[in-house]
Amino acid sequence: MANTSDRDATIYHNPRCNTSRTVLRMIEESGIAPTVVKYLETPPSRDALAKLLDDAGLRPSEAIRRKEPIFAELGLADADEETLLAAMVANPILIERPIVVTGKGTRLARPAERVNDIL
Repeated sequence: MANTSDRDATIYHNPRCNTSRTVLRMIEESGIAPTVVKYLETPPSRDALAKLLDDAGLRPSEAIRRKEPIFAELGLADADEETLLAAMVANPILIERPIVVTGKGTRLARPAERVNDIL
């Protein structure tokens, strides 16, 4: 995980996601050149994901992509938080995006404007 000052940012990014692209553009337009983590290619470890979610004030159930086909395939609808976290680590497509970390905090930037709280 990045050690960030107020003018540093790390974005856990999926380039195919419109919201993620919008948030990346918002960060860049604020004058910050963020570290971009393409989390589908370089997924966070269990501990790193747990810390990201904790720092953002989220439980796994609040940051999982329920509409992904694998969510239903794995039968996660009634899963507990630990099972959801494990599923997100094993299948990073389930991680809601983008998650942004700056020296001012960590946010799941959905809607995109939520990133303004920490820029």
